[in-house]
Amino acid sequence: MTRLLIIQPDASDPVGPLGEWLTEAGAELDVRLPPEQELPASLDGYDGLVCLGGGMSALDDAAHPWLADVRKLLATAAGKAVPTLAICLGAQLLAVATGGQTAVGEAGPEVGPGLVSKKDAAWVDPLFADMPFLPDVLQFHQDAITVLPPSAELLASSPKYPHQAYRMNRCVYGVQFHIETTPDIVLAWAEAAPEMAELTRPGALERDTLTSVHADLAETWRPFAARFVQLAAGQLQAAPESQRQLPLA
Repeated sequence: MTRLLIIQPDASDPVGPLGEWLTEAGAELDVRLPPEQELPASLDGYDGLVCLGGGMSALDDAAHPWLADVRKLLATAAGKAVPTLAICLGAQLLAVATGGQTAVGEAGPEVGPGLVSKKDAAWVDPLFADMPFLPDVLQFHQDAITVLPPSAELLASSPKYPHQAYRMNRCVYGVQFHIETTPDIVLAWAEAAPEMAELTRPGALERDTLTSVHADLAETWRPFAARFVQLAAGQLQAAPESQRQLPLA
């Protein structure tokens, strides 16, 4: 089976439906929730890496010293072209681990169901090419990627924050939004962070709305997850070489 390391930085953001989609596509998941569960020292024995979201910031090492180990694994994956999917905080960790920058978003938190638009590079990308022009996503973040890593290619954008999805080294992906949630998870986030939840449009975080939104998310992102497993298994060709090269080691 295709073995994937799943890093879960925060108990509040489990792998959820994404884990089911990866498993049904043939992946074996090794889920690690630090610091309770130790991270592996290397990616030896893994075919791919998934890093989920969390409530901390990408450089919040004082409160979460193990984040340095997460960034190290992400940098290793990027340098060695290990198929990687980094989500929300994971995408921010990947960015800072490979030369990008993050900060508290100047436009304020981005919360609730939304759409992102595919950029030119996405139309020839093995994971994004078959997706709709405006894929459904779920947003819940206040930090943002302000500067992409030097060789990153932008795959999706939105008016509020432009760096919504990117790719490096042909097979290493970061997405600022969430695809792994359930209505219950989002409602728990809204309850824990009411100051963020109140900034979304009226009714967007009601259960009926979230149930409908997550059905749309599944329609779009379940096939995406299957393609990621195929990529990790070597059954799907990675993206073409970028015109920009990042000297990762």
